[in-house]
Amino acid sequence: MTISVGDRIPDVTLRTMTPEGPKPVQSGEVLGKGKVVLFAVPGAFTPTCSDHHLPGFVLRADELREKGVDTIACIAVNDPFVMGAWGEAQGTEGKVLMLSDGNGEFTAEVGLEMDGSAFGLGTRSQRYAAILQDGVVQELLVEPGPGLEVSSVENVLAKL
Repeated sequence: MTISVGDRIPDVTLRTMTPEGPKPVQSGEVLGKGKVVLFAVPGAFTPTCSDHHLPGFVLRADELREKGVDTIACIAVNDPFVMGAWGEAQGTEGKVLMLSDGNGEFTAEVGLEMDGSAFGLGTRSQRYAAILQDGVVQELLVEPGPGLEVSSVENVLAKL
């Protein structure tokens, strides 16, 4: 069952890259305080994700913060080393928190898995954005198919 507006996000272990290496973090801790914009991508370094989705949130991070967003986070079913390298390549430091859902546990808990096996990707996350307040879903913007529209930074800004 897919998470809905009014639901609390699950509390599972994710990982983020630090100078000392991968660090486990609890989703309830990093996504459960204040106003959070969480967006999910099917895969780091993939075309739409690297050319449009993540860069939009990096470029407009200040605008999101001006609208009261405390944390901007990107999550993907990729390992923390890949998420760290992707974040470094995209200049996310101080702007977007890169979260690795390497085993897809968070993605499964929110019910937003996607079968990418036809492309050699296995189970991944659907592309979506969510606006959270203290860990509760206020808006959920799931892409209905390929491409980037409803979960874009422009659409998220319009919902804030």
